[in-house]
Amino acid sequence: MKSYKITVNGNTYDVTVEEAGTAAAAPAATAAPREAAPAAPAPASGSTQVKSPMPGNIIDIKVKAGDKVSKGQTLIILEAMKMENDIPAPVDGVVDAVLVNKGDAVEVDAALVSIK
Repeated sequence: MKSYKITVNGNTYDVTVEEAGTAAAAPAATAAPREAAPAAPAPASGSTQVKSPMPGNIIDIKVKAGDKVSKGQTLIILEAMKMENDIPAPVDGVVDAVLVNKGDAVEVDAALVSIK
């Protein structure tokens, strides 16, 4: 551990910093892993996959399989860092498959919707 004195806006603070990989990091390594979401159906070949631009939670799905969509139309609403983000259709077409469910946690580049 290393100790530092830090001054912020005229107030001095004593701060102790522990290096990564020490005993305090061990509990994080033993935490139970999150349960993975069930596998989504595979998109049809020749379709356009709409992917998540950031990690977050699916809070609303505005389309279903078979819906006709226009470029720019909101398909999914993704919550990331307490902000709602509209995920738009990149092309005109028909929704081939919705690959996520409301409430799912997704990572960057996770497939959300397939458009044919």
